[in-house]
Amino acid sequence: MRVLTVGGAMIDTIAIISSDRIERMAMENADSSFLLLQEGQKIEAQEVSTHCGGGGVNAAVAMARLGLDVATLIKLGQDQRAETLLSALMHEGVSTRWAIRDGRAPTGASVLISSHDRNAGIFTFRGANTLLEEKDLRDDAFTADVVFVSNLSNRSAEMFPRIVESSKANGAFVAVNPGLRHLSAYWPDFEALLGKIDVLTVNTSEAGTIVPRLVSRAGEGGDRLAGDDLPRVAAKGLRGGGFEMSLAGFVKAMTGFGLRYLVITDGGGGAYVGTAKEILHCPVLPCEVIGTAGAGDAFASTFTACLALGWSDDLALRAATINAASVVGYVDTQSGLLRLDALNAAMKKQAKALPVRRWAL
Repeated sequence: MRVLTVGGAMIDTIAIISSDRIERMAMENADSSFLLLQEGQKIEAQEVSTHCGGGGVNAAVAMARLGLDVATLIKLGQDQRAETLLSALMHEGVSTRWAIRDGRAPTGASVLISSHDRNAGIFTFRGANTLLEEKDLRDDAFTADVVFVSNLSNRSAEMFPRIVESSKANGAFVAVNPGLRHLSAYWPDFEALLGKIDVLTVNTSEAGTIVPRLVSRAGEGGDRLAGDDLPRVAAKGLRGGGFEMSLAGFVKAMTGFGLRYLVITDGGGGAYVGTAKEILHCPVLPCEVIGTAGAGDAFASTFTACLALGWSDDLALRAATINAASVVGYVDTQSGLLRLDALNAAMKKQAKALPVRRWAL
């Protein structure tokens, strides 16, 4: 099973700050919270470490550890950060044949400040990740069984239609894990391609960005899922731009474009998989959270890999939940990614802890 991942490549520097060394301010009437650093002062860190990351790289490593034959198409600078990433990918068994070096910008880098609930604040320099262009997308790169597209930075997002079209022209199973910018600034192009996407993974904030764009077609509201004690999004629906849609209404509208699987992650509220016929929900696996960075990449890539391996959608949903829970047990984005034997063992052990609910549409 040959896989190509397309997306970001970063070097992450992570500073872990004790909760008593940095102030946290949470908004009373909103979901936002802030980490406050005192100006002009040195702040003692528990640890400062450097790791490989970025959506395209994280997905490649996740799928390689699950036994797939993975290559990655990423844009790097002509610098030591690029050498570090390439060496790490080769160590993981990921082919760097399609990795592109570009001297116009340095390799991307991030600085993560992790404290309190470990939901890190992130300073991001996208660098060469913004430079993906037509000449980088060789047709033979897309002769894969699965193409996984993570968030594309800035102008690189303009290459998304070409990536999806080339992948489908070669008969690939296409999975996409986009970012907020792509779903807002590039929505018309994105919508036109939904019928060629097999798996779309978004979080609730990203889904909220899509809601106003669906209301003109499907209207607000929608059917409520049956049952008592519904999980959060199943009960309250999705909101964005002053509009609201039920989860069932949202899934019906998105799959109406021809999308096969819509995955919606809701943090501590678990995750949903929607198809034209049904909606599935899996709760989160209770675990100690050390860092949340990379959990979304782990979830989306694991779900896609398991489908590619022939697993049913409910088993793929459980597997993605388990791998994401493993990732948040570490401060970086890759240390917790499981190999296939460890994932299979965890699936057997945690089966009762992860009941999957189903609702027919």
